Amino acid sequence: MRIVVLFLMSLSLYTFQNTDAQDTLFIEEPEISNFKENVDSLLNIYYINQALESMIDDADFEVSDSLLPDFPDSVYIARLRDIPSVVDLSYNRLVKNYINVYTKKRREQMRYMLAVSSYYFPMIEGIFDLYDIPYELKYLAIIESALNPRAVSRAGAVGTWQFMYGTARMYGLRINSLADERKDPVKSTHAAAKFLKNLYGIYNDWTLALAAYNCGPGNVNKAIRRSGGKRDFWEIYYFLPRETRGYVPAFIAATYTMNYHREHNLLPDSVDIVVHADTIMLNQRLHLQQVSEVLDIPVKYLRDLNPQYRYDIIPGSLKNAYALAIPVKKVGEFIELRDSVIAYKDSVYFSDEKLITSPSRVDRNYQVDLPADKYDKIYYTVKSGDSPGLIADWYDVRLSDLRYWNNIRRNLIRSGQKLVVYKPKGNSERYMGLDGMTFSEKQRFAGREVREETEEPEIASDGNQTLEFFYYTVRPGDTLWEIAQKYPGVTDTDISKWNNLTDSNRIKPGQKIRIKRM
Repeated sequence: MRIVVLFLMSLSLYTFQNTDAQDTLFIEEPEISNFKENVDSLLNIYYINQALESMIDDADFEVSDSLLPDFPDSVYIARLRDIPSVVDLSYNRLVKNYINVYTKKRREQMRYMLAVSSYYFPMIEGIFDLYDIPYELKYLAIIESALNPRAVSRAGAVGTWQFMYGTARMYGLRINSLADERKDPVKSTHAAAKFLKNLYGIYNDWTLALAAYNCGPGNVNKAIRRSGGKRDFWEIYYFLPRETRGYVPAFIAATYTMNYHREHNLLPDSVDIVVHADTIMLNQRLHLQQVSEVLDIPVKYLRDLNPQYRYDIIPGSLKNAYALAIPVKKVGEFIELRDSVIAYKDSVYFSDEKLITSPSRVDRNYQVDLPADKYDKIYYTVKSGDSPGLIADWYDVRLSDLRYWNNIRRNLIRSGQKLVVYKPKGNSERYMGLDGMTFSEKQRFAGREVREETEEPEIASDGNQTLEFFYYTVRPGDTLWEIAQKYPGVTDTDISKWNNLTDSNRIKPGQKIRIKRM
């Protein structure tokens, strides 16, 4: 990459306000630095991702073909004046530099764009006519995307008109996993027309509207304020972002080139494109390959006509209709065979089985199997009063793992349920005896404090005779199963029944429970 350094020098800017008068302005020519051209991609032919001011200046320009015509400034001025336009097409050295780029440095790409313009420009003009947008603004698509509807900039702008996501949604373009209407030439042009009309409503000047289309109204408003309130593009030129300064000159040069390409020996390339197409709205899912095979249309053509569909799938539904563009000569055939097209290999392209399947149901006894060569499997039988948190603590495993291994939901386990615990190979032997330990032993094994029972049970009396029940005061860490173990012949189920306990886990320290004298 070459770095070209030019000393700042005065530069004449030729502007014409009418057919007879010309005003001469002097501005500094911008320094050209870090210039880099991308000749391999249509996404970067002219403007996208480049500082347009860094285009090659005449002093650094090399013409490979000495037969290419060159004209004096007066010819360029006269030709620009003759273009029917409500947009100011001023001529100056910047505009001339871009004209040289379009007509000399990018001749092959220009030939391509001249060819595809026969498809895109009539459509753009028809839409612009609906919104009363000057027809010459169609050339904006040249510097935005080189008429490539699949263009994507490094900043994330997409489509012929290079919409960012937020702006696209603001103007009604749908963007989802299957479709991106920023790439739809028709719908994106409607959005661009609305956007341009709104910008013109702000400034009442198409040149400023073009600048705002590039850098946003906020930046243009800043430039106007910093210039002291001036509202002419060339007067606020140096107050605009550096990238935007070349935008209007590039547009003027593109307008000139598209109107006078023959004078520069530029003729359209031979491009295989369907020029005449029509649109059909669909409320059903459809794959472009179905249309291709039934109607005998090369799928390449269909993709070129419908670049908005990411995976060749038109996601039509009863709620949302999507457009399908096909060659005009195939429209009648499609209407006649519509049902056949939609039904053709539909089980191949759209499997309805996926729409009715449900996740596999598992019962509460479902357990995960880990590789036997890496893990030992230990079984534990749930005792009354146990909780997943206690069991995980005893076995030194995470509660989330224990729940996952045994399909435990909401920490619900039942007495007698067998749980599986996995320990790494060689680290399981010391845990094998946990299943036969008492609660106190398991707590000690886990290093937890265990309080010994020293208090004598309270005897319940009516004052005259001893009753058949006595009371036990629940201590921290107690469970009904552990309490029942203290009294031969008593089970945790008995204690629950004597105390009307519906949930054996919901006892708390200090609570008094009745124990029947056996």
